[in-house]
Amino acid sequence: MRIYEGSPRQDFEEVFRSIGAFLDQRGMREILLVEAPDGFIVQGLVARGGSSGSWSESMGAIDKETLTFLDDDIARFMDDSLARRGAAEASKGDSGFYERALRVIGRYIDDQRPKDVFLFEQGGAFVVRLHQAGQTGGHHNLTEFTAEDITTLVAQGPSRRTPSTAPGAAG
Repeated sequence: MRIYEGSPRQDFEEVFRSIGAFLDQRGMREILLVEAPDGFIVQGLVARGGSSGSWSESMGAIDKETLTFLDDDIARFMDDSLARRGAAEASKGDSGFYERALRVIGRYIDDQRPKDVFLFEQGGAFVVRLHQAGQTGGHHNLTEFTAEDITTLVAQGPSRRTPSTAPGAAG
């Protein structure tokens, strides 16, 4: 992520959390997320339409949608997400599935310090491929997060936060 290079941590946690909140708002499911040189490409399924007709008509159509988020879009999402979380905390609102899931995956990715990120989700489980560079050259690592893993990591989130990553912390 070009705009975050050189920061003390890469901050995939906050970037992915913000993208996740946007995806929750769009109702996107079964996502694929790829890091690009100037942002991220996200592809997923979105339900369109729906009616009060027969059962098959009421479901609507499922379309594949591809979105490109440039660095400026990500910065705006992060600002919007922070403002929305402040309002949600005041009203005791709850975040959506992708906001929570991508935040904990982003935290894992921050700890790994990859050069490139690719992930896909199916049925609430995620496979993450990270490209990492080392003294012996680059290599890819695959990690799977089951739906149960995500639930556990989200539940552990508050206890794993450091004072600098807690909401409202000065930094």
